[in-house]
Amino acid sequence: MSDPLPQSDQQGERPVAQGAGHASGSGTFDAVPRTPAGHFVLFLYAAIFRLVDHVRRLAEAGGAPLEQVFERYPFLGEYFAEMRGHMPDELTWADGTTWWREEIAAWEDAASEPLPLGELGRRSGLGFASRLAFLAAGLVEEDSRFGTLLAELQEPLGHRRPTLELLGQMISGGGSPGGPDAWSVCRPLLDAGLLEVPNREDPRAEWVLRVPPLVWDAARGELPLRPAPWCRLRPLADLPRLEELLAPPEILERLARLPPLLETGEVRTVVLRSPPGGEPLEVMGAVARALGRSLLSADGQDPEERPDPETLGLLGPLAILGRALPVVSFDLGPGETAASPFPAGAYTGPLGLILGMEGGLAEEVGEAALTITLPPPRAALRERCWRRALDGRPVEDLPAIVERFHLGDGHIRRAARIATAQAALDGREAVRPDDVQQAARALNRQMLDTLAAHLPSCGSWQDLVLSERTRAKLDDLERRCRHRERILDHLGPAFGTGTNRGVRALFSGASGTGKTLAARVLAAELGMDLYRVDLAAIVNKYIGETEKNLHRVLSRAEALDVVLLLDEGDALLGNRTEVRSANDRYANLETDYLLQRLETYDGIVLVTTNLGENIDSAFQRRMDVVVPFFAPQAEERYRILDLHLPTDHEVTHEELERLAVACALTGGQIRNAALHAALLAVEDGGPPVAGWHLEEAVKNEYRKAGAAYPLTESRRPEHGGVEAFMSALGSHGR
Repeated sequence: MSDPLPQSDQQGERPVAQGAGHASGSGTFDAVPRTPAGHFVLFLYAAIFRLVDHVRRLAEAGGAPLEQVFERYPFLGEYFAEMRGHMPDELTWADGTTWWREEIAAWEDAASEPLPLGELGRRSGLGFASRLAFLAAGLVEEDSRFGTLLAELQEPLGHRRPTLELLGQMISGGGSPGGPDAWSVCRPLLDAGLLEVPNREDPRAEWVLRVPPLVWDAARGELPLRPAPWCRLRPLADLPRLEELLAPPEILERLARLPPLLETGEVRTVVLRSPPGGEPLEVMGAVARALGRSLLSADGQDPEERPDPETLGLLGPLAILGRALPVVSFDLGPGETAASPFPAGAYTGPLGLILGMEGGLAEEVGEAALTITLPPPRAALRERCWRRALDGRPVEDLPAIVERFHLGDGHIRRAARIATAQAALDGREAVRPDDVQQAARALNRQMLDTLAAHLPSCGSWQDLVLSERTRAKLDDLERRCRHRERILDHLGPAFGTGTNRGVRALFSGASGTGKTLAARVLAAELGMDLYRVDLAAIVNKYIGETEKNLHRVLSRAEALDVVLLLDEGDALLGNRTEVRSANDRYANLETDYLLQRLETYDGIVLVTTNLGENIDSAFQRRMDVVVPFFAPQAEERYRILDLHLPTDHEVTHEELERLAVACALTGGQIRNAALHAALLAVEDGGPPVAGWHLEEAVKNEYRKAGAAYPLTESRRPEHGGVEAFMSALGSHGR
């Protein structure tokens, strides 16, 4: 028969909980507040009881009474004295752990809020013994004096945290027959990430067990809203309801059916695919709320910002302890896959994954996954997003804002905040479309300037001198861009659901024929920002990197709804070659990816090429508009010259006509010549641009091109100003 617990005449200095004591009726610890903190303290004292029992057995084996241990470690006696005051007089050491389990269970039955340590039992299947081991491993986190005691118990190792062997002996009662062994008690904790081992290279019995600080905080019920820089907790009360989401009805219907499937385990993983600029985390939050859970999300979609897999694995135990839905975001490139952040078997609850439109799922994740794709919001939904984001603030011409800015709900919320601040800065209450324009540009600078070069949108169609054929094509392109969303409502059923609001145009023509200028004017006419990407600079020699570079640029430009100019399209859009080597095969893959990506692109993209005849025919078929640019004819060259010269120039009509007819320059060369002529005029003392200035500048363009100047007669005076006048008088007198 086991020895009874000794009576203690010490006065405990650490109460089990404030107000704890014998209660009449339902249990010993009824006066302990039924909160996560109260639950934690009860388990902590139960773990200390196991430690005292282990120390007692070791002391008695050496012929020393327990009181001698208390004399050496008074703090341990204080803890024991406090708990002994709440335990029955007749209780024995052998029955002590059972008594703690039953009393804690009775206390739990009356608790109304989720308890972290209770969730460990329900969600992870950890029994009472494993949870005691978890608390025993973290005793030193609460009181450093436990570390001194543990170091003595483990001599000559001297660790201040328990080893696997010691922890197993404490919890199993010294390895008594029929009791659990150390490995069976601790392995579930290690697999779940509740304990970590910093010295795995040592023998298993000497593994030092440590509770990660974040996990210990969560077990105490003290998980903050920002547990770590890489994750964020949103409490249940702060999450939206499913019916509050701004989403198409068909998406809301699917989301409403999702929680029961997650509860039963038929679906383990929810995958939300969303283009950049959306708010899939809000949708995940609504799903979490429907499950009665908080939301625990891992920030940092960029792999370089995301923590290492071991650290990210903490999301599982934190989610269990905090009764939360863990969500991880991935920014996948083409060919990449999203895997579960948890080791096999470490976390078995529901998981949320947020993906873009690229990439796939690892096999172990996809088996029990359900994917929902969130489409970009259409006009009616964007209006609701704007009204919610502006939160009752007056706004001028909201229909124009909705029609002009095709942003996702997340970007709408950010833009509304910046636009509101812009209006307040100007002393206005109402938000105007130009405030939203400034806000959109601020977002563009934040997210796109590192990937593409911003080109100022400027001018109007009157500033362009083009052939009638080119002008007609540009008019078609502008109409296509202005009505790119409305046209979707006027298509026949044969188009299916694959048609999007994207507009793809090819600008083909020799260098200097006005392709980039036309892009800038188009963006100005549409009231949109223009960003240029040099495709030649995106091509990377490493396999797969070109596709990733394209993905980053296209996805962000698509979400921000800017006009994207892909310059030097010949680098990727040339005719695919016969595969004779690995280089040919990978070059064709890059072209294939761009073809596919442009077909699904949801914004406005312009591609320029100097060699239209070399562009792959499959690419041309995917273009909505192909705009040819031709070298200007004599009449067009005259108009371009006249537009680029200053208004006070002194070049005669005859001189302009002579140069326009004889010198077959492109628009870009004429622009350069006008600029150089102005420079010559400044150098000559600042008079207006004269005919000889312009002629010298045109000659310079021919020299740059390595071509012969077609006009032989030089019209430049030998002297300027007073000297020229005096020279002319002297010549007349002779």
